[in-house]
Amino acid sequence: MTDTHLAASPAPAATAAPRPTWRDYLALTKPKVISLLLWTTLTAMVMAAEGWPGLGLLVVVSLAGYASAGSAGVFNMIIDRDIDLRMKRTSARPTSSGLIGTRGAAIFGTALQVLSFLALWVWATPLAAWMSVAGFFTYVVVYTLWLKRTTWHNIVLGGAAGCFPPLVGWAAVTGELPLFAWFLFAIVFFWTPVHFWALALMIKEEYREVGIPMLPVVHGDRLTVAQIWLYAIYTVVLSVMPVFFQAVGGLYFVAALGLGAWLLVLSWRLRGHVMAGGKIERPVTLPLYLYSMLYLALLFLAGALDRVLLA
Repeated sequence: MTDTHLAASPAPAATAAPRPTWRDYLALTKPKVISLLLWTTLTAMVMAAEGWPGLGLLVVVSLAGYASAGSAGVFNMIIDRDIDLRMKRTSARPTSSGLIGTRGAAIFGTALQVLSFLALWVWATPLAAWMSVAGFFTYVVVYTLWLKRTTWHNIVLGGAAGCFPPLVGWAAVTGELPLFAWFLFAIVFFWTPVHFWALALMIKEEYREVGIPMLPVVHGDRLTVAQIWLYAIYTVVLSVMPVFFQAVGGLYFVAALGLGAWLLVLSWRLRGHVMAGGKIERPVTLPLYLYSMLYLALLFLAGALDRVLLA
């Protein structure tokens, strides 16, 4: 082969950078996290309406609720992209991997929040729109920007973000927030540490490596399981209190007692295991983490069914 021929040979084409797909943008919204938030929103709507709130309103609140919570997830990933890249379970997120740039993600997240607010304002109620914004602000500013990297109280105070969906659902139906709606808020508030600290126990070394002061990292397993037990008691007590001002009836009361009893059993078992010197291992902690999600879903379902029958 001659030198002239070699010189004329075309240079290999540069490999094109991968382009994000709709699935990557969907991943930015944290769909797995949103599912339980939406469930508490929709069941709260049924409780508020004491029946079927209407297909149109359900669709609007579902889409707007997903968009608002998804927007919060987008900005959470933008802010946390540095630590996400260093944690095994989050390193492949579109923002931390660089697949979706900060500017593109910010535009996407802003668009979701604006559309959500407008939809709730126009087709639901202004109060529902503002409650949705309050949840977004709490998650992005209070939790992600402020508390997450500064104090072990992060999930207690910042976890309030997950309490707003029931308020959004209730306000979308009635335009008001009575005492029972705030009890739903409080139940989720005290449930959140039980759920999230169970997860934090399992992945505390990942949090330690990136400098996030989650409770088990700062104060160890013993205090964490003691706090889980305490918050489980708070959750169960709060869950039965609406019965005493007749917001719900017998069906909900029985469900709250049964579901709460098992939450206490699992929390006590975890506490006893650690206090006896046992190590935190996935098979020990996972049952409480998984059941805590089922607990909240079934409790809100029981509330919805009871309110329909009570009407």
